[in-house]
Amino acid sequence: MQVLNPEILKWARETAGLNLEDAAHALGMTAAGRLAALEAGKEVPSRAVLLKMSKQYRRSLLTFYLPTPPKKGDRGQDFRTVTPDRSVASDALLDALIRDLRARQSLVHSTLEDEEVEPLAFIGSTKMADGITATLRSIQDALQLNLADFRAQKKAEDAFSLLRERAEAVGIFVLLIGNLGSHHSAIPVETFRGFAIADPIAPFVVINDQDAKTAWSFTLLHEIAHLCLGTTGVSGALSDVAIEQFCNDVAGEFLLPKTELGKIKLDASWGLDASIEAISQFAEDRNLSRSMVAYKLYRTGFISWNNWHALDSKLREMWAQEKAKIKAKPKTSDSGPSYYVVRRHRLGKAMLEFASRTVSSGVLSPVKAAKILGVKPRSVHPLLVDVFRSGLRASAGGNV
Repeated sequence: MQVLNPEILKWARETAGLNLEDAAHALGMTAAGRLAALEAGKEVPSRAVLLKMSKQYRRSLLTFYLPTPPKKGDRGQDFRTVTPDRSVASDALLDALIRDLRARQSLVHSTLEDEEVEPLAFIGSTKMADGITATLRSIQDALQLNLADFRAQKKAEDAFSLLRERAEAVGIFVLLIGNLGSHHSAIPVETFRGFAIADPIAPFVVINDQDAKTAWSFTLLHEIAHLCLGTTGVSGALSDVAIEQFCNDVAGEFLLPKTELGKIKLDASWGLDASIEAISQFAEDRNLSRSMVAYKLYRTGFISWNNWHALDSKLREMWAQEKAKIKAKPKTSDSGPSYYVVRRHRLGKAMLEFASRTVSSGVLSPVKAAKILGVKPRSVHPLLVDVFRSGLRASAGGNV
């Protein structure tokens, strides 16, 4: 019989952000005392209990049979500002997400490496010491995206799609993920906004889709700046860390050159609402988020820190109210896209085409493809069916 180290049980619970009482309730135990006894080694958990722990703590079953608790999951660099009110539970969700993402990225990397894919030259191509302009130029050269084309899109979501398309075309896997599979495990934007893995073979950028859609383009460019710097790590909503401000400035200059800021007509005598109205119209015309425009005004000295802080707080409050209204709307069976449509959008074209190609050629099994895609094996074919068909049409010159 395999010996189980009870320290693992306590470690798994604590890294899931649960106290004894909440964990016992989640596991269906009538009293926290029983869980405490298991963690103290006074009782041996049954396989049924371990399976429940595996689900509630978001750990694989094999983890509970490790001889000692593993080291903390590697987030890369943590670029977020440390605050006393940071949520332990949300950080636990983030760690679980990053463990999953690293496993997925590792599979993609090893597959592409076996195919002898050439490393991407722009990964790690610049340093902060080179300045904002150098990193900005590296991004522009890689993406080959004209700012006029970005702004010509009908709405911010379309502009993001164009930006994402260019990023994926040069080898970046861009995913939209803000939870661990259900809304119950949603990770707040305050916990993380983006995550980048600066791998020259299989670079990943993950955007928290809990954020406003108008903010996705800025986050994507911010994370691509991290790729150019060769820095892997997690970014938060706001940060006073130098590299975060640098990447913010690069993304801001890409989307809104400093020379254009004089076109925003603001008056010091205006109230908050009037200023927000002017910023909102300016941002909408350029497929930008209001918060990004306000931040750019502050970073370039057009408004004071106090004015920016007031604007940012009000804009966050407005966004929270908008989200609450959307959430409160009654749901109907035909009110939105299907599970597979949503999943495809979150995974992105690059990931879908990679999975389709490797599964159809037999390089990856459906089980491994499921791991990469973040779905169950039975969902792989329905998820990729349209991609398979597109590939067939392309290979047959459109005559399928």
